Parts: sequence; C-alpha cells; structure tokens
Amino acid sequence: MKNKNKPQELSYYGLYLLSYLSENHPNLLSDTDFIEERADLATDTYEQARLDGYTTEGSQELAMATLLQGLHFSRFNTTIEVLWNEFEDEVPQGDATEFAFKLLSFLEEVFSKYPLSDDFAYTSEYDALYTELTGAISIHIESYGI
Repeated sequence: MKNKNKPQELSYYGLYLLSYLSENHPNLLSDTDFIEERADLATDTYEQARLDGYTTEGSQELAMATLLQGLHFSRFNTTIEVLWNEFEDEVPQGDATEFAFKLLSFLEEVFSKYPLSDDFAYTSEYDALYTELTGAISIHIESYGI
C-alpha cells in the first residue's frame, strides 16, 4: 500500500519525464499521477520489449516513445517562441519563460482551435496558430501589460 504522505521515489523514466516536463510542459509538473502512470507504462514497455527479443537499445527506444507520446508539441515552448520572435522589445528573453507560463491559460482558447499532435509543428496549420497566438499575445499585452 502506498503511503500518501511519503513522496514516491521516481524511476529513471519518472525522473526523465519530470525533467522533460519542466522544460516543455511545466503545467503538468504537479500531476504526479500522470507522471507515475506514464513512467510505469514506459517501464512495462521496456520489459515487454526485452521479453519479445528486442535489443536493449530497441527496448529503450520503444519505452521513450511511450513515455513522451503526446508530449512532443509544447504549447509552452510555442508561446516562448512567439514571445522571443515577435515581442522581443516588450518581453526580455529572461522574462519570457515566466510570462509564457502566465499566458498559457489565457491562450488556451487559441490552442483549442487546432488539432495539436506530436508533429503539429510540421503541419501547414502551425503558421495559422503562430499568427493567432501573436495577435492574442499582443491584445493581452495592450490590455494588461506584462
């Protein structure tokens, strides 16, 4: 039985995912259930692949694909990219990360209009999203400042 008061020790995959989320999806850092479930799934994938005869490297590749599935496109990093490219005079690069995090909930309506997937950044719709984000951020800065 898990002790709810004692923090769980994270596996290699849990620690890797935690690091990845801190850089790409900081809004998911507090979702410990998601992190534990995804890490367990990656561990299971690795173990099953080894049992199925995959090499260590092949098993690791499958486990990492499982671990990061659905997390390759980052709303957070896309917002930072827009801030760096379009608002460099208004938002210093050093402040972009914190400001992007604050903007995520405001920009949710914009993101919800697009079929975001792992390879979304390589689709023709990415440019439309980028343009719409630029407009929404501009409106937000005009209305509320930084």
